[in-house]
Amino acid sequence: MIRTYLPGILAMAAIVVASNILVQFLLLDGLLTWGAFTYPFAFLVTDVMNRVYGVAAARRVVIAGFAVGVICSLIGSRIMLQGDGFEYAAVPLRVAVGSGIAFFTAQMLDVSIFDRLRDGSWWRAPLVSTVVGSAVDTALFFTIAFAAFVPFSDSANEAISWAWDPVPFLTVGAPVPLWITLAVADWLVKLAIALIALVPFRAITGRVPAV
Repeated sequence: MIRTYLPGILAMAAIVVASNILVQFLLLDGLLTWGAFTYPFAFLVTDVMNRVYGVAAARRVVIAGFAVGVICSLIGSRIMLQGDGFEYAAVPLRVAVGSGIAFFTAQMLDVSIFDRLRDGSWWRAPLVSTVVGSAVDTALFFTIAFAAFVPFSDSANEAISWAWDPVPFLTVGAPVPLWITLAVADWLVKLAIALIALVPFRAITGRVPAV
């Protein structure tokens, strides 16, 4: 059975690892990172597995892929390319905790919503489950990782205190804590990719019989 799910597990792990590495490379003066464009495709992997193999298989892929991704990320996310070599950059505790909770919660929510909507139009289940799941993912991650009102140790807070600096909302609005602008920008990317991902979802699932 593991051979059946292996492509999904490997795809999920690859996305998690790639996103952990690419999040270190900034875009638009730090408003976004390259990781924001790779991570949302985790929902595509989950939805394809759900459509092709069913809800139980999708949950197994989320659990197994996440476990493999965490192990790899402990190595990969600590390496940051700099100049001609590499340096080690530890991930702040709050960011690591927020990432893990957000990923697992959002992916499992995506699986449940998809399963409830699977008998509707082909696009309804993947779109609704991804939009809701990614909204929860964004809210959980940025709140746990960066919000000033979430209690963490002084050392954990010090590592991410830059996220509390007031900046114009999306560079043009009234001043808000930086992490709020980052969260909204991340959410807008997730929305765009949720629509784009419908194309490969249809192409992949249209070639195989669904459960």
